[in-house]
Amino acid sequence: MIPPTNWSAQTPSYADANPALIRSALNRAQRRPGGNWFTFAASSAITTKAFGTSVGGRELVAWRGRDGRLLVAPRACPHLGADLATAPVECGTLVCPWHGLRLGEQRHGSWKPLPAYDDGVLCWVRLDDVGGQEPTEAPVAMTRPPKPSIAAVARLEGVCEPADIVANRLDPWHGAWFHPYSFTQLRVLSAPPAEDDLAEDDDKFVVEVTFRMGRLGVPVVAEFTAPTPRTVVMRIVDGEGIGSVVETHATPLGPGFDGRPRSAVVEAVVAHSDRPHFGKGLVAAPLIKPLMSQAAARLWRDDLAYAERLYTLRS
Repeated sequence: MIPPTNWSAQTPSYADANPALIRSALNRAQRRPGGNWFTFAASSAITTKAFGTSVGGRELVAWRGRDGRLLVAPRACPHLGADLATAPVECGTLVCPWHGLRLGEQRHGSWKPLPAYDDGVLCWVRLDDVGGQEPTEAPVAMTRPPKPSIAAVARLEGVCEPADIVANRLDPWHGAWFHPYSFTQLRVLSAPPAEDDLAEDDDKFVVEVTFRMGRLGVPVVAEFTAPTPRTVVMRIVDGEGIGSVVETHATPLGPGFDGRPRSAVVEAVVAHSDRPHFGKGLVAAPLIKPLMSQAAARLWRDDLAYAERLYTLRS
């Protein structure tokens, strides 16, 4: 049981949350290779229907081919520009609702599918003109826990840039202050120095924190790393659920109607436990996953306000 605490009686963390340190961590992350891959949805969100989205100002449509493979292509029909997100999918091909043009894995004039990847939890698209880096065949591999595990994904949008989302996650000191309903007894055990270059093994935050579930608490030690320019990974390294990860991915969507940039945060929570009955409990996964997604979304409603504030001050 977590003893009752007064929010304002916590030890202030502003002295440790050095802006130069957070800025240096962000700069190092943004220099890492990402292969021009952007995540845009949960794997479970792409079904037998067309799925419309935008990445980097590019309108896209995603769907499943005949064999279930992820396909992503420009959203405008090459004939007269119909929105292919409204197209029915038949036998793995899009059927344009305006004139019946069938579009699938093959190129049609200037229209052609883009490199796409489904890692089993998240869906990705490669946009070389948006990423501007050396392209890779697949996204940077994320180390996820072994089976049995359960994964849930939350996606929210805000008026900010991907760097603002990443900067939020590279500030672990705000957790217990800004999210007292989820975190308590938070202590940053170690943080990387404010330097331009660090060995990858040294570039991490180590945090001791208790996750709240009402009056109950689960103490853990977690590492925060930024393996790509738009990704921060939290991994539990000690305590309940060792190996469990929270992957936070920031994706640029493009300007909104007001001209300001919009970004999506796509967060995957992959939970694991060595407890003997954990696997048996996964029969309730259809009930558990929505609760996991709701918890992540609640956190990110607050944290997007943080990220949007960073963007407002900078602009």
